[in-house]
Amino acid sequence: MTSSQPTEDRLPRNLGLWSAAAVLIGTTIGSGIFKVPSVVAKDLGAAGPMLLVWALGGLVTLTGALSIAEMAAAFPRSGGIFAYILESEGRFWAFLYGWSELTVIRASAIGGISTIFAQYLGHFIPLSGQGERYVAAVTIILISFLNYVGISYASVLMNITTVVKYGALVGLALFAFTAGTPAAPSAPSAIVVGGSAILTALVPVMYTYDGWSNLSFIGGEVKDPGRNLPRALIVGTGAIVVIYLLVNAAYLHVLSVPAIAGAERVAAAAAERIPMFGSAGAAIIAGMVMVSCFGSVNGSMMTGPRVFFAMSDRGLLFPVVARVSPRFRTPSVAIWLAAALAVTYVLQNSFAQLADRFVLGTWPFYALAVAGVFILRRKRPDLPRPYRTFGYPLTPALFLAASVGMMVNAIVTNPRDNGVTFGIILAGVPVYWGWRWWETRVGRGP
Repeated sequence: MTSSQPTEDRLPRNLGLWSAAAVLIGTTIGSGIFKVPSVVAKDLGAAGPMLLVWALGGLVTLTGALSIAEMAAAFPRSGGIFAYILESEGRFWAFLYGWSELTVIRASAIGGISTIFAQYLGHFIPLSGQGERYVAAVTIILISFLNYVGISYASVLMNITTVVKYGALVGLALFAFTAGTPAAPSAPSAIVVGGSAILTALVPVMYTYDGWSNLSFIGGEVKDPGRNLPRALIVGTGAIVVIYLLVNAAYLHVLSVPAIAGAERVAAAAAERIPMFGSAGAAIIAGMVMVSCFGSVNGSMMTGPRVFFAMSDRGLLFPVVARVSPRFRTPSVAIWLAAALAVTYVLQNSFAQLADRFVLGTWPFYALAVAGVFILRRKRPDLPRPYRTFGYPLTPALFLAASVGMMVNAIVTNPRDNGVTFGIILAGVPVYWGWRWWETRVGRGP
């Protein structure tokens, strides 16, 4: 089967427009908005640049979503970014993306967010460090089982948690503006923020925005995908940008920049400035974070295993991973593979740092997928495109420029940690050629 041939639809299309948008929003809003503002405040030290970098992150995310929407509408298949790279750049680059998802990205993301869920559960039930790891592992297994028995059940849970978490963030922001105690006015800042500092702060901001592309992973399960996928990508991403800017403005309304920079839990610090919350403020924020993280883990488990499923379905991973449960019609082996990897990361106790360290691991592939818009416009001008990128060619060009700038700056400013990230990606090169050799030996080559 060549990469231009459509993959057989073996998973039922059960997700409508709003369920698809909920997957995007619910997966994206995890723990980042509750902790990353502190990191940005430390990096930039002034309110104006802080809001600027969040707005810039939103702009980059929107240009990415507008670009990816064209690919999603043209290739509404399981695997998303993997499928788009396969169509535009070929098997080698698609394999490297799948390799990165398999070895680091998906497991560290699920493991990291589930652990933050367990840590905030500790506010209500005292847990040791080992206890937190066990709770995180059990959470992963329970959510995996829910996804195994049917995406419809997981979708209902996603819809509920998305509405709750989004509403809670809106409520926190409105209470901060209307009932919170404003921060004391600060003297005009003399801090000069350079371009490198902006790009450095953009990395954790983009970690918080990350998840906007995950909806594409379940493109093979969205109803009327040529219409619903682009709409859900754009509506969901827009909703994320709005709430992130609103919440950061609320933080700055009730907290000074140094207070935000020094807050281990910035949302809790902001809640303390809302008198009506009183002593319940910490519990309210802990509950918000738990719901947010639980929904994000569910979204990541709904979407991530579809990459492994698509790799196997296209001959780039062992065939058994493409198995569809005859009873539940879900990619059963791919789901449990993702669960096993995530639990392994959890129990190693070092995955939280790995999740931050490997945030850049997805960006070379986001860039490749968006570059595919240009490539396929040239190579396959007659390809049916139910949606065409708004603002083409400027929109994808802006995304590519931001992606390259962020990755180059990351290598220059932190070569050791980020070099490890890209080193693991490059380690997939000999694995790919080994896989090709094995395929030839067993007669499964393309």
